Amino acid sequence: MLKIRLQRIGKKGQAYFRVIVTEHTQKPKGRFLEDLGAYDPHKNTINAKKERVEYWMSKGAQLSPTVNNLLVGREIIKGKKVQVWKAKKKADDGKAPAKEATDREGGSTEGSSPNVAPAAV
Repeated sequence: MLKIRLQRIGKKGQAYFRVIVTEHTQKPKGRFLEDLGAYDPHKNTINAKKERVEYWMSKGAQLSPTVNNLLVGREIIKGKKVQVWKAKKKADDGKAPAKEATDREGGSTEGSSPNVAPAAV
C-alpha cells in the first residue's frame, strides 16, 4: 500500500520534512517514489504539489494522519481533519474504571454489582 507521509531531514534541533510517496513497508528514511513538497515546522509553512497529491490519491495512496491534517488545514485538499493522538482518560476518583464490557456484550449484571462488597452474615 502506498502512503503519503513525512520524511524528516535537517540537523538536530532544526527539523525539516519532505512530503513523500512511499511504500508503507519502507523505512522512514528509506527510498521513496516521489517528493511532493516540503514542510517547515519552524515557519509553519508547507509547499506541496496539489496536482501530484491528488494524482497519487487517485491511484490509491493513503495519507498519514499528520499529512492529512496539514493539507486539509492549508486547504490543499478537501476533507476532514483526523485525530492523531488519543487522549488518555483520567478516572474521577482515582480508582480503576468498572467493568463495562459485560454490559456491552449482553452479559447479565442482575443481583451483583462489581463495586459493592458482599454483606457480612
